[in-house]
Amino acid sequence: MAFNGPMRIGIDARILAYRRGGISNYIRYLLPALATLDPETDYRVLRHRRDRTRTEARPNLHRVTVWTPCHHRLERWALGVEIARLHLDLLHSPDFIPPAFGARRFIITVHDLNFLYYPQFLTPESRRYYHDQIAWAVARADHILTVSETTRADLIRLLGVSPTKITVTYEGVAPIFRPMPPTLIKETLARYHLSPGYLLFVGTLEPRKNLPGLLAAYRLLLDQGAIQSPLVIVGGKGWLYEDIYTCVRALWLEPHVRFVYEVPDEDLPAIYNGAALLAMPSYYEGFGLPALEALACGTPVIISDRGSLPEVAGAAAVTVNPDDPEDIAAGIARVLNDSDLQAALRAAGPAHAAAFTWEQTAQRTLQVYRQVAGQWFA
Repeated sequence: MAFNGPMRIGIDARILAYRRGGISNYIRYLLPALATLDPETDYRVLRHRRDRTRTEARPNLHRVTVWTPCHHRLERWALGVEIARLHLDLLHSPDFIPPAFGARRFIITVHDLNFLYYPQFLTPESRRYYHDQIAWAVARADHILTVSETTRADLIRLLGVSPTKITVTYEGVAPIFRPMPPTLIKETLARYHLSPGYLLFVGTLEPRKNLPGLLAAYRLLLDQGAIQSPLVIVGGKGWLYEDIYTCVRALWLEPHVRFVYEVPDEDLPAIYNGAALLAMPSYYEGFGLPALEALACGTPVIISDRGSLPEVAGAAAVTVNPDDPEDIAAGIARVLNDSDLQAALRAAGPAHAAAFTWEQTAQRTLQVYRQVAGQWFA
């Protein structure tokens, strides 16, 4: 299709000023991949005024400072007013809430519908925000991206979205996530006072991650004398995280559990490589990027049998029932005690993860941009 000059596409990156992980990682990896793949397009990156980033990583990525905060009750209209001057052909909202106006076309990414399945896992304010916004957002969007077939099916079943309005764009794994030499692993771990062989969790500390279930399983293994390795929990604090610390104290796990906050991206590969396994017994994930990153590093992975995790990790991981701490404990023990299984998982992980790249994510996303923007130019 022909355009009169380069497209001007806005990408809402305001959430980068507020939190790491999840949607923030999606934006941080997608932006440079898009800019490299599509140097002709003029990308306007909407960053909140509190974001300390002053320049973007590619010459066709241009920072636009905005004042409208994420998840504000008036953001539909306030952000629309702020971006109207940009004359955008298309605005992509990775945090799924588009403005009511301000661009010619709108694309949103819906990562998961956790808030519809498990409303008790949100604060009252967040529950009201998401429940009030999601139906409007999917109706307002010209097209919807999801990061898994699981979330696509949820949108169709729970919200009645037309299948033709949804495109799946799997997330990718950055090249830094790979098997590493033992010397490099130990150098990084030493800065965190860690030794190889620990059990690992990576993710935001919030209820849907099922950390109390993992902690209960870990307590069972300690009581059985089946394990001596510490449990290392890496991630930032989300909402309703206090129960996790209460659970640690109630199970007398303070000497055995290490919390490591805000690990830089460049250190994460060594953290994965140094683990005996990654445990991710979430109640729900829209994608589950830590599982894929660990697989890319050759680390055995244990996942729940819920949400997108079986879709993303496939046969390269061991699945458990997140509602049953005994089943989680049995899955961990199985991996730790079966050397043949460990070897098979370490071999299968990198091969499986290699199929997921951010370049592919960007290619599929760009196809949708051109298709949707073309509807205006046609």
